Amino acid sequence: MNIPTEPVNAVNGTVNNRARILNAHPSDMNTPPGPVNAKAGPVNTDPRPVNTSRSGGAEGGEGGKKQSAAVRLVALARERYTFVMSTDGRPYAVAIDGPNLALPLRGRAGLRQRLARLYADTFEGDVASQSALADAMTVLEGIADSGDPVPVHLRVGNDESGRIVVDLGTADGRAVTVSGADGWHVVDRSPVLFRRSGAMAPMPAPVLEGDGLARLHGLLNMDETTFRQLVAWLVAAWIPTIPHPVLTFKGEQGTGKSKTAQMVVNLIDPSPASKRSQPRDIKAWSAQAFNSWALCLDNISTIPPWLSDTLCKAVTGDGIVDRALYTDDDVVVLSFRRVLAMTTIDAGALAGDLAERLLMLDLQLIEEDRRRTEEELDGAFEAARPAVLGALFDLLACVLATLPTVRLDSMPRMADFARVLAAIDQVQDWQTLDAYLTASANVAGDALEGDPFGTAVAALVEHAGTWTGTAAQLLEQLQPPGGIRPPNWPKDATRASGKVKRLAPLLRSIGITVDDTQRSRDRHRSRLLVLTRTDPDETASAPQDQTLWPDVTPPGSGHMPSDQY
Repeated sequence: MNIPTEPVNAVNGTVNNRARILNAHPSDMNTPPGPVNAKAGPVNTDPRPVNTSRSGGAEGGEGGKKQSAAVRLVALARERYTFVMSTDGRPYAVAIDGPNLALPLRGRAGLRQRLARLYADTFEGDVASQSALADAMTVLEGIADSGDPVPVHLRVGNDESGRIVVDLGTADGRAVTVSGADGWHVVDRSPVLFRRSGAMAPMPAPVLEGDGLARLHGLLNMDETTFRQLVAWLVAAWIPTIPHPVLTFKGEQGTGKSKTAQMVVNLIDPSPASKRSQPRDIKAWSAQAFNSWALCLDNISTIPPWLSDTLCKAVTGDGIVDRALYTDDDVVVLSFRRVLAMTTIDAGALAGDLAERLLMLDLQLIEEDRRRTEEELDGAFEAARPAVLGALFDLLACVLATLPTVRLDSMPRMADFARVLAAIDQVQDWQTLDAYLTASANVAGDALEGDPFGTAVAALVEHAGTWTGTAAQLLEQLQPPGGIRPPNWPKDATRASGKVKRLAPLLRSIGITVDDTQRSRDRHRSRLLVLTRTDPDETASAPQDQTLWPDVTPPGSGHMPSDQY
């Protein structure tokens, strides 16, 4: 069929008589090209700023440029806080018009959380992002690092004049200052910088009301000698510059060990978790020790070697170094000296080094007609606590006034604590130092009996009088009890030599000296162990029986500093 062919693209391109627009620009496609954006004015000349929809922003800089959220956060923080770096390398913020408390920059209840809320309150309708907060924290850490490190204390510290300062843990930042010259006072603002932790609880303000020590004694099932040693330990626990022995409550079931330990710790450093379980590793322990001045390990049956060594170091002062998070070579240092307590049934489970750092207090079985409910004890303790604290601070002030004149004829292992006992004996006319030395000798004997190898060495020397030989010969001559080697029995001569050295203080307490300075005369020049039996000092094995809950000497009946209230 000869159908007429319709032209394609006849008018700017048509198909089926319908025009299809290819170029809607009024100019012809073949028009000579002209310049793009031929207007003489600059590009993007609109004077309006970017992000004008965000409310609450403050203008800054030239041309009305808005400040970033991180810049505003830093400005808010610097208006209200100063920034310091602690001696262990941690940055803190201190409120300019607030209590003398160090806030960590990060973490729960730290500056980051407070700053985020302050930003939202200041710039209504705007919330700081996580990246802005992180940038601000980095800047503030740099500001803190620009100055010299300052000491930051936990619960207890001392100022430049030597006064002891105890943080009451209240929101207003009140503290108690104690000195030998001025006594004790409750102050509205602490003279030293304290930090807080979630493991701390507030402490009631101390008061002078009756016989506080007698009220405390009425809550505990101890004889007078034991109670006086406890009072001495409580007073020494607020002296931060000395090592403190591990307060250990020992007794059978039903003697109130756990409850007694709880009340004692809540006098020194109140906590919602005053009793703790045995930590599983060194990291768990360091987290607990870093956040509490006083800790109590409850119901200890056996102590692994690593924990025994760790507790010994915590008594005299410990430092733990760990890699910082999100870094390859930076480290975090945790340094502390702590006041420790624990409860146990068997003292023989304690290692030798730890046994020398214990203050062992035996608790008596509570008779059924003297038992009290937990609710009744808690109520009585809370009612008596302000008066007990007042009496203890009274006694602490007297001890601080007496300490400079105290001189000991001989220095025992915990010499600083022994000087505090001697000062208390002078103030109160007690005999706590003699009781402590006697109890320490008994604890050493108990710990030695709990070590099969040490018991075998003591039996050998007891039989021979003096024994000389190498560590290999000693290990060969000693036989394990029942012929079965216990887990802690040395496996070779090197371990046997080290074991004897660690047992030397315990052996010395029962009259056996250890000398490892001599060598054999043959060509091998082997190191010799010389074990010699001597006559130990005659000491009483236990204090005389005394009645429980006796009358207690009122606090401050000794030499009370004048004008201390």
